[in-house]
Amino acid sequence: MMEHTTSEPREKTFTCQLCDLSSPFTYYGQKPPNTRAIVLLEESFVTKDPFSPDKEKFLVLGSSCSLCNMRVCVGSDCSLFYTKRFCMQCVNKHLDQFPQQIQAELAKKKQSAKDAVS
Repeated sequence: MMEHTTSEPREKTFTCQLCDLSSPFTYYGQKPPNTRAIVLLEESFVTKDPFSPDKEKFLVLGSSCSLCNMRVCVGSDCSLFYTKRFCMQCVNKHLDQFPQQIQAELAKKKQSAKDAVS
């Protein structure tokens, strides 16, 4: 019979449903622990910054799309933050509802991606 210890928190893993980026996270919410007065603009999956000895440093891994709830990382190929988090599938589906500036930036990004391939 295996013993279950409740003192050890289970490793929680965030996985982006678009690019499959996967990383353990230490916190989900808007107020990461050990940070003085930081409040994130969205409920986010957060991990301690592995590159910093400073306990207050953290990395935001991703969040859930505000439309379809898909878990997406903060990478620009997977999501966009404009007042809320949107996965790129929803952004493309509802592109006409975003401001002209966002539409122009996304068009520029698509064009430079095409130029890089050709």
